[in-house]
Amino acid sequence: MKVELISIGNSRGIRIPKPIIEECGFGKIVELRVEHKQVVISAERSPREGWEEAFAAAGSSAKDELLLDFENEFDQKEWRW
Repeated sequence: MKVELISIGNSRGIRIPKPIIEECGFGKIVELRVEHKQVVISAERSPREGWEEAFAAAGSSAKDELLLDFENEFDQKEWRW
């Protein structure tokens, strides 16, 4: 679909037809970004949306280990807890 850019003050914009707004689930606020020289408009997401599913997909943390050994000579000889 081709749409005309319209003047809005010093900016320019487009009118999004109602059927597209409804199909995309747009509310009063949308997210706007540029990807590979293309403008992407998407429905507003709530903060941390999808985090629960991402953590579940990551699996259990029961077998997690420290990736770095931070203990040094000072820790071994001079430091007292």
